[in-house]
Amino acid sequence: MSPAVVIITIIAYFALLMAISYRAGRGANNSTFFTGGRRMPWAVVAFAMIGAAISGVTFISVPGMVATKGYAYLQMVLGFIVGYVVIALVLVPLFYRLNLTSIYAYLAERFGNSSHRAGAVMFFISKMLGAAVRFFVVCAVLQILVFDPLNVPFTLNVLLTIALIWLYTWRGGVKTLIWTDLLKSFCLIISVILCIYYIADNMGMGFSELSSAIASHHSAQIWYFDDPRSGSYFWKQFIAGVFMAIATNGLDQDMMQRHLSCPDSRSSRKNMIVSGVMQFFVIALFLLLGTLMLIYAERTHIELPQKSDEFFGLIATHPTMPVIVGILFVIGLISAAYSAAASALTALTTSFTLDIMRRHPDAPDTSRVRRRVHLLMSAIMGAIIIAFYYLSTDDAISAVYTLASYTYGPILGLFAFGIFFRHRPADRMVPWICAAAPALSWCLQRALLHIYNYTTGFELLLINAAITMAGLYISSLFVTGKYVKKPA
Repeated sequence: MSPAVVIITIIAYFALLMAISYRAGRGANNSTFFTGGRRMPWAVVAFAMIGAAISGVTFISVPGMVATKGYAYLQMVLGFIVGYVVIALVLVPLFYRLNLTSIYAYLAERFGNSSHRAGAVMFFISKMLGAAVRFFVVCAVLQILVFDPLNVPFTLNVLLTIALIWLYTWRGGVKTLIWTDLLKSFCLIISVILCIYYIADNMGMGFSELSSAIASHHSAQIWYFDDPRSGSYFWKQFIAGVFMAIATNGLDQDMMQRHLSCPDSRSSRKNMIVSGVMQFFVIALFLLLGTLMLIYAERTHIELPQKSDEFFGLIATHPTMPVIVGILFVIGLISAAYSAAASALTALTTSFTLDIMRRHPDAPDTSRVRRRVHLLMSAIMGAIIIAFYYLSTDDAISAVYTLASYTYGPILGLFAFGIFFRHRPADRMVPWICAAAPALSWCLQRALLHIYNYTTGFELLLINAAITMAGLYISSLFVTGKYVKKPA
């Protein structure tokens, strides 16, 4: 597929984004930027959340990982659904009752200012690294399809793409994100379904033959119960999925800022549960597409790339494929990437302004500060993407969740301890506990591998959270009034 086709597709999609951004951003203020004014219909948010939960990493990496990991990821996605239910029943009512703009303000009320900043800093690291990894995948694909043929360096590719995203989010914030996520959800689902149709049609497969070929393929294995030491073992994946969903959705300002845009707690709970169930079926579509691409590669003798993240792009833009498949690939890719990066920038701007800089949402100078922070977040993300370009080796979705296991663990531990225990830890010690937990988790992970040959998967998140909670409990023993009257 020629670079001109890709560029035209990107320009057309970006023009549509700018139109939505302009309309959603009319009359925008700090309230619409931070919470969407809390007027968004729950059904709109639920459908938009499908797109919000699916980044460019999911679009690229999930179909590609089928070759080596089968459908093991679906075990984790089942856990996500349970995690969404927990968020809806426990966290959403709490956040609405406290009328929070940034969810990390809960830590200030429960533990103190040092804990508040520690939680916000851990989120900043988590989201900045995670968003950079996700967006790196997209920039790398665009580099192959567009910028390499034009002799444009990767650095300029990143700067141009980040500038486009900054341009359509600097004013509207969360309100703009939800409406653009609605467009993203539609584009993602349609592009994957049509890619499946066109690839099958190119091989002369009807629906019944397609279903039979996928079901009988060796990559279509879902359940892994045989080896508890394996990272793909069902219960490790499922339980990790439950807590990963809680940490990366319920305790993530990026995701919760959308859910908190609903008018009330009841509406937000409905949107949370419905979007979690729908996400399961959308992920299943990506996995089916991955198996179909493997079948196509086997029949046409296409050599698989060394990096699984390059597989989808290789098949979609292959000369034997109709041009429409390549166009659908680009539409799905940029719709996932632009929305996810824009969402991360908005959440980082919100948390950094309100939690770390401690600006009040209604202060006269907050708008000016918020715009400067938004520009700073864009610059930092661009720098990290460029650095990751020269360091990446694994499939990106594994890298994202590995990072999350280290950085979201202390956040999960802080909130779990605050909600379910009455102890009051020493506030001044909390930042040190949050820094020590990932380091101790890494040491334990290495020890389990070398001593017992046990591969620690995404359950590392739980180990990290448990160490954090243990540290909080020990620190509470040195506090005079070590109990609060009741759980927050």
